[in-house]
Amino acid sequence: MSDLQAVFWDMDGTLVDTEPYWIAAERELVESYGGAWSQEQAHLLVGQALEYSASVLQGAGVDMGNREIIDHLTADVAARCAERIPWRPGARELLQALNDEGVRCALVTMSFAPLAEAIVSALPAGSLECVVTGDVVSAGKPDPEAYHSAFTMMAADHAQRTGEELDRARCIAVEDSIPGTASAVASGMVTVAVPHYAQLPEHGAWHLVDSLAGLGVDDLRALLRSPVPVSAAPASA
Repeated sequence: MSDLQAVFWDMDGTLVDTEPYWIAAERELVESYGGAWSQEQAHLLVGQALEYSASVLQGAGVDMGNREIIDHLTADVAARCAERIPWRPGARELLQALNDEGVRCALVTMSFAPLAEAIVSALPAGSLECVVTGDVVSAGKPDPEAYHSAFTMMAADHAQRTGEELDRARCIAVEDSIPGTASAVASGMVTVAVPHYAQLPEHGAWHLVDSLAGLGVDDLRALLRSPVPVSAAPASA
């Protein structure tokens, strides 16, 4: 296997720990309509497309249209991020290391553009070259459309920039949820699963790691070459 070409990052729960913000926003919205919202219900929405989440919230009593719900939740979470962005352990460090070594990076999230822009703008310029959000795809995760779109965007000028075509087998997707890993695997990218709120079993379709903390670029290269998923501490830790 040749060298690592690109890394495609999920956002919520992977790059940033915004899930508590989403859960709080969902709970407050449901309760404003006289309903109840449990942690168990909230965890079922982790990694899902926002259109799906909106339909579940409607079922919990929220009397708003899908887009109204999505806009309300996005604005709420973005406002919380404006006060403090909760970065996941090791995420910014790994992203910076990838940038330093010239490995291209993209963001593939089911959050809508306003929230994604708030996170991207808090990073050094150019850290994430391509951004695909939930409001620009017709099918959200677990469908692979978002990853296909991001790959196509990056592939458009990859040969011109590097002298070689972008190859899915030389790209890594980093995810934390069941819908996210399903989307990444279906896209044909090598998938690294970093469980957070959702438990992810060891599986032949992805590499399972406990945390991004201490994970280095060489560790990702090793995972890219490994024929069998591993669950262990990063080699460079």
